[in-house]
Formats: sequence, C-alpha cells, structure tokens
Amino acid sequence: MRRTKLYTACLFVLLLCAEFSFAQPAVSVNASVDKSEILIGQRIKLSLDVKISLGFNPSWFPLDSISHFEFVEKGKIDSVVTENDKTYHQDIIITSFDSGTHVIPRLPVIIGGKNFLTDSIPITVKLTPLDPKQDYHDIKDIIDVQNPYSKYIVWSIVAITIISILLVIYFITRKQKAILKEEQPVSRLTAYDEAIKSLEELKKQQLPEKGQVKLYYSRLNDILRLFVLRRLQIASMAKTNEELIIQLKELNISRDQFSQMAQALRISDFVKFAKYLPGENDNEENFKVIKSSVELLNEIAS
Repeated sequence: MRRTKLYTACLFVLLLCAEFSFAQPAVSVNASVDKSEILIGQRIKLSLDVKISLGFNPSWFPLDSISHFEFVEKGKIDSVVTENDKTYHQDIIITSFDSGTHVIPRLPVIIGGKNFLTDSIPITVKLTPLDPKQDYHDIKDIIDVQNPYSKYIVWSIVAITIISILLVIYFITRKQKAILKEEQPVSRLTAYDEAIKSLEELKKQQLPEKGQVKLYYSRLNDILRLFVLRRLQIASMAKTNEELIIQLKELNISRDQFSQMAQALRISDFVKFAKYLPGENDNEENFKVIKSSVELLNEIAS
C-alpha cells in the first residue's frame, strides 16, 4: 500500500514538472560587440541574439538610447525557425564621442510576460594617440591662392555690360519703331488734307452745342496728334500733351504761335482731367488755333 502511494506521488510530481516545463519557454538572450576598445568616433557592431521555444514571440529590446553612445544604423531583425525553436538576430552600429570606459547596460527583452536581460558590456573609448617623435604643427594661416582666371573676370564683366547695353538699345529702338508703325494709320489723303477734312467734319457735328464738350476737345487733340505723327514723323500718340509741347518747341515756330498751340493742348487736358468747362467763344477760338497750327506745321515740314 505504501509503495503504491509512493508511486502515485512520484507520478504526480513528474506531471507537474512536465506541465511547468511546457508552460515556460526555453530562452537564451545574448548581446555581443566586435570591439571592446575604440578610438573616439570609431564604429562598434552590437549584435543582439534571442533563442526561444516555438509558440512564443519576444517583445524586442527597447533601443531608444544608450548613455554615452550614439546610434549610427539599426539593422533589421532577422529570424530563423527550426523544428524545436526560433532564433532572432539584429546588428546595430553604434559609436561614441565620450572618452573613458562606458558600459552598454543590460538590455531587457520580454517573453511570455517575463523580462530576460543580456549581460552588460564595458567599452573603452580612447583619444587619438599622439606620437611624441612627430613635430608639433601649429594651425597655419589661410594662404591666398591666386585664381588663374581672375584676369579674365574683368574683361568678361565689361563684355557682358556692353552686350547688355546694346541689347537694351536695340529693343527700345525696335519697340519705338513698332509703336510708330502701329500707330500710323493708312490713308490715301495727305496728312494735311486728312487733318483739314477731320476738322471740318468735327465742326459740322456741333458737339459743344449738344453738351459733348469733352468729346469735342478730345477729337481736336487727336486730329493734331495724328497730323504731327504723319507729317512730322513724331511719335505723338505715345506722348502726353506736355511731352508733345516740349518736342514741338524745338521747331521753328514763333513765340506767339507756339504759345497759342500749347495753350490749346493744355485746355484739352483741363477739360479731360479737371472737368473744366470752357465757354462758347473758347471752343471756337481753340478750333481756330488747332487749324492754324496744322497749317503752320505743314508749311514748316514742306
């Protein structure tokens, strides 16, 4: 009876041990380095290995930072599965810029709700050794090195400047010619005949009597401008009245005639921009001035 009870107790203990062994994974964790002594800034390969029973997965090492060391590169985690277990491996490149002996601490990995730690690894970081046999070289001053192409730089700048000026002159001249060509109307009448005809037609329209004073002076102004463009080849349509007055002053015109012509052009601007309302006599007088100006300029151009 006693022997039977003893066998039963042993069998129970064996079953408990088997159950415990099946419930707990077989784990092996390891951390290793390829160098335990480096110069400042040299790289170290830190290898992490975990071997675990099938059916368990590790919560991998937290690798946010390691005191006195900097991460250069983190390799991917490789795994190999066999019939009995699974192996994980990762290579990490680190370095240090702090001289002295520093320790890579024990790194934890969680498996089945339990922490497993690697061994700590001491690393010695040394300064670059000085050779007392070598001469000491102080920091040298900056040496000016003459640019072999410097003599061409000035000439290049001069050439570029001249070319730029010529291009600007070319485009301005071309633009002015284009404006003159575009603005010059095509007409079978001479410039003088067309101006006189336009003035007669304007007078027949009686615009001031109809309250269209602004339009009346605008057309008077345009008739004179168009005549100056065609007869004198002055780009009058692209100028303000003041600019046109300054240019007409260079012609051989008496002082009184020029003063009347300038006054007529300025009154056109007053009506257009200052809302000046001239009297009936003024309208007639400005018409006569514009007509006499056309006749005068036509004689000058002959």
